[in-house]
Amino acid sequence: MVDSPLPSLRAAYEQIAHRVESVTGGAEREAVKREIIAYFKQIDSLIGELSALKEDIRKLVERFKQMSASTAEASAPAPAPAPEFTGARPGVHADHLGASTFIEKGRSLISLGDYTGAIQSLQKALQLAPGETQAESLLGWAQMLHEEYDDALATFQKVLMKEPANSLARINVGYICLKKRIFGEAIEHLSKAIRLDNDKKATLYAHFYLGLVYLQREMYEDAQTFFHKTLKLGPNLIEAYYELGRAYWFAGDREQAQQTWDGGFKAKKFKPWGKKCEDTLAQARQGREPPRS
Repeated sequence: MVDSPLPSLRAAYEQIAHRVESVTGGAEREAVKREIIAYFKQIDSLIGELSALKEDIRKLVERFKQMSASTAEASAPAPAPAPEFTGARPGVHADHLGASTFIEKGRSLISLGDYTGAIQSLQKALQLAPGETQAESLLGWAQMLHEEYDDALATFQKVLMKEPANSLARINVGYICLKKRIFGEAIEHLSKAIRLDNDKKATLYAHFYLGLVYLQREMYEDAQTFFHKTLKLGPNLIEAYYELGRAYWFAGDREQAQQTWDGGFKAKKFKPWGKKCEDTLAQARQGREPPRS
């Protein structure tokens, strides 16, 4: 990383400021004026170039995310948490304090997988603009991805106190309750998100997580129902094929389980969850049990 240009720019500012304090004659005043104008134009140009570079970095982050998705390991991870909050860029009233800068930084760090850095940035944003909902939502998201479930739960509950109809926050609470095995509360929040039905992604993931809740509780028919609804709402959520196959398998319907995994593989054979379906199908045909979790 290169050294920051800020110290030299600040030193130039101090030199001009010192000259302003000591200027006497008209010619000297005119010279200082030209110097100030030139300095302002230099800074303004740098700001423009840095803003353009910042946008390019955002594009780079998106390219990186796409590349990571396409080259992910075939051994699929645990079911992904709910989709990130995708509302409009925050317009923070206390923007002169720089809160929105920290929110945007937090959002970018989440995209890069630096959850610790994102949490620190978003906490700074909330120090500058207490109660800013977008910052709280992103903070809860970062905490959840970092598996700080108790902190994330407390953060999302603040969001829901102000916005009870915030379905994305609600399904994230449901997901956290699922991870903590607080199944009753998970069902309550996820079912409410489905009743609200005000965000397509939230409704999709609410069905998926309810399927996982019932699968963990060994209520296999209920799990199958919710996974089927998930695939009807989002056919590309291939992990639902994998989980539906497990729900059939543990319910004793081995043939239907294998057909389901085969369908998941064929739907997205080159994606991680498609490969996971293929591998699980191969294990089942060899007489091996799929994992319980």
